[in-house]
Amino acid sequence: MFERLGRTMVSRRWWMIGLASPFPALGGIDPRVLPTGTESRVVSETVDRHFVRNGQVPVEAIVTSSDRADLEHYVDAVQTVDGVSGAEVTGRSGDVARVTIMYQGDPISPQSRDLVGRIRAVPAPPGGEALVGGRTAQPADQLDAVGDLLPWMALITGGSGFVLLFLAFGSVVLPIKAIVMNILSLGASFGALVLIFQDGHLSRLLNFTSTGMLEATQPILVLAVVSGLSMDYEVFLMSRIREEYDRTGDNTVAVALGLQRSSRINTSAALLILVVIGLFSVSGITFIKLIGVAMLIAVLVDATIVRALLVPATMRLLANANWWAPAPPRRFYARHGLREHDEPPPTPDPRTAPAGTPSN
Repeated sequence: MFERLGRTMVSRRWWMIGLASPFPALGGIDPRVLPTGTESRVVSETVDRHFVRNGQVPVEAIVTSSDRADLEHYVDAVQTVDGVSGAEVTGRSGDVARVTIMYQGDPISPQSRDLVGRIRAVPAPPGGEALVGGRTAQPADQLDAVGDLLPWMALITGGSGFVLLFLAFGSVVLPIKAIVMNILSLGASFGALVLIFQDGHLSRLLNFTSTGMLEATQPILVLAVVSGLSMDYEVFLMSRIREEYDRTGDNTVAVALGLQRSSRINTSAALLILVVIGLFSVSGITFIKLIGVAMLIAVLVDATIVRALLVPATMRLLANANWWAPAPPRRFYARHGLREHDEPPPTPDPRTAPAGTPSN
C-alpha cells in the first residue's frame, strides 16, 4: 500500500509545487487593516477621498544646510523626481530643515517604495546631509532589514534542525527530507495567503479589505512558528519509526507501525493547535486574521498531506537509504546520539537488509 501511495504522491508532486508557487508581495500596513466602519479608518479614507492624496503620509526629508540657496536647489531637484507632485520646506531650526514631499499613489505600494529610493538618490546640499524618512519610507527600510536577516534565519533554523534530527535518528537523509517537507508545508501556506489576502479571494467571507500585499513581518512570524510545529510532528512520527527499525531492521514494517502508533498523538496535537490558532482567524484586524489563517492551513497540510501521506510514502520509496550516514557521523551518533533508552539495541547496518527482509 505504501509503495502504491508513494508512487501516486510522486506522480502528483506538481500539484503541491503549484500551490506553493505564488510568492507574497510584502509591504506595510495602513488603516485598511482595521474593520470596515472603524472611526479612524473612516476618517483616513474620507481625507484621502476629498483632499490631497497622501496628505497624511508624505515623504519627509531632514536636510542639514547652512546655505538657504543650496537648500532651495535641493528642493527644486526633488520636485523633478518622477512621481513627486510637490516639495516644500515646512519647518526650519537653525541649519536643519524639514522638507515635505507629496506624491500620488498608494503609500504602502512597491511603487512608493521605489519613489523613496529615487528621492534618496538626489544629492544632498554641498557640505550638508539629507535623510529621507516618514511613514512611506519605513516599509522600505523594514523590507531591507528583513531581506538582510532572512537568509541567516533560514540558515540557523535549517542547520539547527538538521543537527538535532541527526542526533535523534542517526541519519543525514532524514533531516534533509524533513527540511524539504517543511518547505512544502510553508509553501502551501504562503501560496494560500497570496490567493486569499494578497489577491483578495475570500475577502468577503473572511470580512477584510485586501491591500494587494502582505505586511512584511507576519509571514516571517508564520515561518518561524510553523517550522517549529512541523519539527515537533516530525519527531513524534520518526521516533516511533526509528524504534521499529531498530527492533526489526525492516524499513517497510517500521514505517507502517510507526505511522500507526504516532497517528493518534499527531492528530490530537494538531487539533489542539487548530483550536487555539483558529480563533485568530476571526479577528477584525487583518494581519492577526492572516496569522490565524496561515497557521491553520499550514498545520492542516502538515498533519494530513505531509505527515500522513508524503513522509511515509517517501520513506517507503527510499527504503534503507533513509538511515544512511557516512562512517564518521555514524560513529559520532553511536557515542553521543539522543535516545529514549540508556542501552539502545544494536542499529542495523543500513547498507544491507537482514535475512528475511522483503525486497524493496
